[in-house]
Amino acid sequence: MSPASPSSHTPTVLVTGAAKRLGRAMALGLAQAGWRVVVHFHQSAEQAQATVRDCAAFTPGAIGLSADLSQANQVSQLLPAAITQLGHVDAVVNSASVFEHDDAHSFSADSLATHMHVNLTAPVLLAQSLAQHLKSRGASPASGVVVNLLDQKLWNPNPDFLSYTLSKAALEQATTLLAQALAPQIRVVGVAPGLTLTPLGQSSTLEDVVSAVVFACTNRSVTGSTLLVDGGQHLTRFQRDFSMMGSQDA
Repeated sequence: MSPASPSSHTPTVLVTGAAKRLGRAMALGLAQAGWRVVVHFHQSAEQAQATVRDCAAFTPGAIGLSADLSQANQVSQLLPAAITQLGHVDAVVNSASVFEHDDAHSFSADSLATHMHVNLTAPVLLAQSLAQHLKSRGASPASGVVVNLLDQKLWNPNPDFLSYTLSKAALEQATTLLAQALAPQIRVVGVAPGLTLTPLGQSSTLEDVVSAVVFACTNRSVTGSTLLVDGGQHLTRFQRDFSMMGSQDA
């Protein structure tokens, strides 16, 4: 499924949360690598259209699609909408994520549900949709791929962002289970970025994460595993989430 390989069609990838920040960077990196990109967004329509234009400058045919990933019915319609417009989709990069602070004291069922809907349920539903699509077109083995964005925090746990961490831990387990269940047509790979500062002196840049995602999308031998792209950050223990370490109670 590498864009460099002979193909009857341009490989096409849906990137969720692709209007801004890391999602946009991954969309652009994949477009530059020869992928036609479906730019998913929720409310950032103007930024999404800018991403679409920039992606199309590398690989023509990019489109934008809006969906609220907390709503299962909208998630289930997302891939079919892309297929209707473009004819096929070969990959999904699950980048969109809810990241809201809670801990054992402020945790609530509503907080967990909010994170689970977007960070776990939506990626699994999109993997399910991709599997159905590939089956319907009689796809060959390893012709599809799902990439789940995880977090080095799973290998370096601390009690901050409890609901977020639980949802990402579930997605990491889903990466293994989906790789087993959807083989051989679909590979499922995790990519776990780090933050931009670490006592080891090196962590992941946007370019590092993008190159890992492109690698995961194109290397047909990688499935059921997670690439930690964090400069070894997960090897250094933190008592608090790194984003909280500048606060007074850090």
